[in-house]
Amino acid sequence: MRKRPPFVEFFRDRHGKPRLYFRKDRRLPRIRLPGVVGSPEFNRAYEDALAGRASDNSTLVRPAVAAQGTIEALVRSYMQNGEYRDLRQTTKLGYASRLETIRTKHGHRLVAEMTRERIVKAFLDPYADRPGAALSMLKMLRILIKHAIMLGWLSNDPSLGIKRPKQGEVRSWSDAELMQFEAHWRIGTKQRLAFALMLNTGQRRSDVYRMTWADVTGDTIRVVQQKTGAKLTISLHSDLRAILAETKRTHVPILTTEHGRPFTVDGFSGFMRDAIKAAGLPLDCQPHGLRKAAGRRLAEAGCSSRELMAVLGHKTLSEAERYTRDADQARLANAAVARLEGRKVNI
Repeated sequence: MRKRPPFVEFFRDRHGKPRLYFRKDRRLPRIRLPGVVGSPEFNRAYEDALAGRASDNSTLVRPAVAAQGTIEALVRSYMQNGEYRDLRQTTKLGYASRLETIRTKHGHRLVAEMTRERIVKAFLDPYADRPGAALSMLKMLRILIKHAIMLGWLSNDPSLGIKRPKQGEVRSWSDAELMQFEAHWRIGTKQRLAFALMLNTGQRRSDVYRMTWADVTGDTIRVVQQKTGAKLTISLHSDLRAILAETKRTHVPILTTEHGRPFTVDGFSGFMRDAIKAAGLPLDCQPHGLRKAAGRRLAEAGCSSRELMAVLGHKTLSEAERYTRDADQARLANAAVARLEGRKVNI
């Protein structure tokens, strides 16, 4: 089962059937949640329960009206706004968890009293040892601040000037590490299939685990990126074509668990981490590093930034240019040293 979001409890009934319930306050009754964690019906019911909205098969106790001008009132206003409602369901679920953290921990604070110093001390300092969580908190706060300015509760952005917490960037796998994985996981294993899909399409985990055989047409594969919505058609590399040709098409998804069921994104991440560890690769060889390796190899092959964007689905040139810039530096450095060697010979 995927990791449960806040306030979700798991039980097995007397028949051994799994049950999920929502309960934020121990004084209130539990609310039944349908489906499994991450499914569309679960996400909808969880969002309703978190916002205090009654669904068709449950009766929720309406939360008390938030005091005007507080962060709690701002959170509730944003969650009722069309901008929030129009988010993808997976994005909305992630937002809901962060918004609930802000509401429960800081809901009593006044929006008008938010300053840069107070934001850093109250909201960000508690995550000093977790830069990723701090960055997520800052991004969510800036969305709320933008909403507060639209409502007229703030005249300017108090978060201006706050630097983004530094995160360790996921690195590209080296060619030696790619060869080490391939030597350990031979063609015919699910681990090698997953590896080949990630490396040769350059897509994120959230897109690779959802790929189906219906997406493969001739020598191309269709991808609709979950994060950006970009619709891509990517030519299949000869290495990937050979591996797909050796794979039996017994299920709709290309990748399935040992029990023949579709992966969840968290389950696929764990599957890849286990495969990487079994291949004896270092901890900083992360699954996302295969997407970085795909971009690196394209750039080193002389592909332009536009060509990288067409494969990786980047929205801006600046993202793709990071790869081409590094490849150009290496090529120029090699050319410069070659010229220097030629000068030595001439002398």
